[in-house]
Amino acid sequence: MSQTDINSILAQMRVLQDQPGPSKPNREAAETDFSALLKDSIDTVNETQQQAGNLSEAFERGEEDVPLAEVMVSLQKANVSFQAMVQVRNKLVEAYKDIMNMPM
Repeated sequence: MSQTDINSILAQMRVLQDQPGPSKPNREAAETDFSALLKDSIDTVNETQQQAGNLSEAFERGEEDVPLAEVMVSLQKANVSFQAMVQVRNKLVEAYKDIMNMPM
């Protein structure tokens, strides 16, 4: 190896040394992030259902600024989001059961 090769390798090592390395994952933070994500998802589904209900009620009252197409689309969005949440819940319960049935 020549002197320039060694110098370039040393320079690269110094650059890598200055960069922050991978840190150990924080188990508590990961749990918090998952629970926050799950809560946000549930809140979003709830908000979608409430908006659909409000639009539906406004249409039933005869308010002119609420078109039927918008009501139907919002009701379908609420239905789809609720069904997706049910499927996620089912998968989580299934995964929990699988983990609980694992031999130790």
